[in-house]
Amino acid sequence: MISKSHFVSSQMATNMAEALSFKQALSVLSISSPYSVATERPASISQGLDDIKKYLYIETDIEKNFKKALTSLINGQPKIIFLCGSSGDGKSEILTRYSQKFSGRAKFHLDATHSFKPHESAIDTLNTVFSDYNNQSDPLVIGINVGMLGNYAQEGADEVVKASIKAFLSKQQTPDEHIYLDFEQYPKFKLGRNGHTSKFAKELLQRITAPSENIIRQYFDKEILRDDCEKRLCANYELLSIDAVQDVIIDLLFKARLVKDQFLTARALLGFIHHLIAGNGYLFDNLFTPDENELSAKIAEFDPSNIRSKITDDFVLSHSLKLPNEQLDQYKVALKEINVIINAATPASSILRLLYLLRMSDFSNQYHQQFSAVFNEELVEQYSRIWHLHQGFDDSSEERTAIRSFYRTTVFTAINKYNNRNVAGVEKDYFFLSMHNEYSLVAQLEIKANVNEIKQDTSENVSYFNAYFKVEGESIKLPININLLNLMQRIVLGYRPNKHDKSTVIMLEETVAQIAEIANQSKILHVISNKNSFKIKNVEDEERIDVNKTRGNEI
Repeated sequence: MISKSHFVSSQMATNMAEALSFKQALSVLSISSPYSVATERPASISQGLDDIKKYLYIETDIEKNFKKALTSLINGQPKIIFLCGSSGDGKSEILTRYSQKFSGRAKFHLDATHSFKPHESAIDTLNTVFSDYNNQSDPLVIGINVGMLGNYAQEGADEVVKASIKAFLSKQQTPDEHIYLDFEQYPKFKLGRNGHTSKFAKELLQRITAPSENIIRQYFDKEILRDDCEKRLCANYELLSIDAVQDVIIDLLFKARLVKDQFLTARALLGFIHHLIAGNGYLFDNLFTPDENELSAKIAEFDPSNIRSKITDDFVLSHSLKLPNEQLDQYKVALKEINVIINAATPASSILRLLYLLRMSDFSNQYHQQFSAVFNEELVEQYSRIWHLHQGFDDSSEERTAIRSFYRTTVFTAINKYNNRNVAGVEKDYFFLSMHNEYSLVAQLEIKANVNEIKQDTSENVSYFNAYFKVEGESIKLPININLLNLMQRIVLGYRPNKHDKSTVIMLEETVAQIAEIANQSKILHVISNKNSFKIKNVEDEERIDVNKTRGNEI
């Protein structure tokens, strides 16, 4: 029998669903929304918002594997499933979704950062959880951050679990009864031959903006028919509904991952999308205006209005002088059809951001294409091409040639120029070791790409690739991310790193130190000054050395 109070609350929820505005419907996406973190709620907050939350939910590959692991559990057979990752990546959402359904098959500990009692730490609580597990025979499911895994490996009381966690963190074999499902092993981005993709981000954007069978669009359709509709909010939603605009946004998210090492979590992405649609400005301004969202803060640093080039500078000057621009005027007319109003009062920076946002779109008279060369993400494309040379190396003559060219013109040249940057008179084939008064001690080294090591590397991490080369026959591995690649390219062109490059330069310095260690073991070294050069040879590893004076231009 349904109680009167239950009927009243259900009716209230239904009324709330009917009364929701488009902006309220979008609030489900917000980081400040109670829906941003999944919990086991006894009752509905709002039927309408609940329905939107359910509609937005996307089953990921890690969830499929988690569900498969759960269905394999057997009562009385001890087993622990660790669902681990970072804050906001969706652990709670998955655990909450299955904890009730599988509560009879396993015990769930939804959040390992919490404690059972005020005076206990999270580690104390985990000790209790593992102790209870050891005293009975039912499986255990734990949601835990990777950081907490490391903490328990150091401070926990259960030695078996500690050893298992240490093995997992070290990428070693773990016990069969311990299953680790790590969000890091399910990357949000994939780098294909034809470009990068983010299945999760694209599916979410498509679901939010789907033209049919979309509960959010139903609220939008009602909003846009109102006399007092929020036109900017509607304009942002229409812009986001353009498939090519979604691709530009995913490009920026990928760039943030590569350049800023910014991970893409479900919670952060939802909050970011909310900022794009419901922020204070048009979507193209919201995209490059930082707020409390971690993605927004990083992407704001890629603001295209800060690009200095002849075409952008000419546009800014022309716009400030209010010079006639017939093509842009036609473009503005088309923009009005999606409620985007651009006029003389609109800052040039906002228009440049809009043109960047539409750079992949087939829109109006294609005015944005005039800026395509400026807005082209050349560094990302270069990184992608070189990443594939390493990760998908097929040992063909064409790829061998490309690999060797990259190492010779970029890696080796950058290392050499960086190492010899403070010494005059050292030719490019020589490696500076030390200075003694006015004399420089250098070594001539044989450095070449290690094709066999490149071929055997099976890593698929999109944030870096491993460069392998041999120095005097000894192998060196250098992880190269997009920032180091960019720095190397600039060094080749004559750039000298400064304090702002510190975090990237350190990777280069470590490699230089490795090469110097090898060079110091060389049997032949050279001493050079402004006018003279000497070759020092260690004869059969004896203390006696031969010193041969050579002409300065021979080094």
